[in-house]
Amino acid sequence: MIECVDVAKRFGSTVVLTGVTARIEAGEIFAVIGPSGSGKSTLLRLIDLLDTPTGGTIRIGGTDIHREPERGLAVRRMMGMVFQKPAAFNTTVYENIAVGLRFRGVGEAAIREKVKEVLRMVGLAGYEERRARTLSGGEMQRVALARAIVIEPDILLMDEPTANLDPVSVALIEDLVLRINRDRGTTIVFSTHDMYQGQRLAHRVGVLMKGVFAQVGSPREVFTLPASREVARFVGVENIVDGVVVSENGSSAVDVGGIRIRARSPFGAGEAVALCIRSEDIRIAPADGGAAAPGRNVLSGTVAAIVPRGPFSRVTVDCGFMITSILSWKKVDDLDIREGSQVEVSFAPESVHVVRRE
Repeated sequence: MIECVDVAKRFGSTVVLTGVTARIEAGEIFAVIGPSGSGKSTLLRLIDLLDTPTGGTIRIGGTDIHREPERGLAVRRMMGMVFQKPAAFNTTVYENIAVGLRFRGVGEAAIREKVKEVLRMVGLAGYEERRARTLSGGEMQRVALARAIVIEPDILLMDEPTANLDPVSVALIEDLVLRINRDRGTTIVFSTHDMYQGQRLAHRVGVLMKGVFAQVGSPREVFTLPASREVARFVGVENIVDGVVVSENGSSAVDVGGIRIRARSPFGAGEAVALCIRSEDIRIAPADGGAAAPGRNVLSGTVAAIVPRGPFSRVTVDCGFMITSILSWKKVDDLDIREGSQVEVSFAPESVHVVRRE
């Protein structure tokens, strides 16, 4: 449906995108994540024909959209766009949603039926005569989404559609996105700063960094097998430890300041690497808690900090290097650990993801 090849964009001397390449399939939900200023919004605006790339190609359904201007209107009508800050005309909800249909020459009777249907879909039935600018932020964003989907686009583009919304509004928007994709087969591309939202909604995720996609893959691939230390840090891997690959009894191990950690490494002996270990894969037990399961890495250490994180606690242990685990409050109480407690940290070699050190 959408193909980007070496797409570049600069504004004056500011380089935003340097060579974005990706292929988005018809009917797919594709999330673009990345740090602030990485070019997420710019990429969506280029796809939506609101800006022009300074290099590369964007094709939609095989059409080079920026080099075939005679096809521009037809391509643009295939797409709907929802922005982070919803724009509302100073009129009724009905008129705000009907505008795209009127541009397309749809008759008034059909417009009434379509607007009524889409308002029911977004949970705003009966809001037709409300003034759009009097609505809450979540309601206004649902009006913006209704305005985009009432034209039944093949492609729906959304730029951080739930930024600054309350959790209830976020859940409503996310449910709508999934239903639109499921019921209509709409191809959806959205940017988000909420990585967990990318996991919840997307079939695939693209991590945009330094003007290119640093990694594209399924949420599981991106969040558990990050392509680099930089990606790992961005997607929330708290434990990233530098070491050097060594051979140990015919299998791979990594030396971390004299501590040997067994891992499944694709790199040869002597390679400088970084170990990425998700906090939820790390177990903590009292120092006298007995042996861990066979085959696991077991490190002794001292609890350096216990920090509340919602219903969980972030427990950091000094094992010669700092390593963090996420435990429930009840688990921390059951283990009877506090700052200064002597503990054992354990994790499976399979839970250690090894990347080349940058």
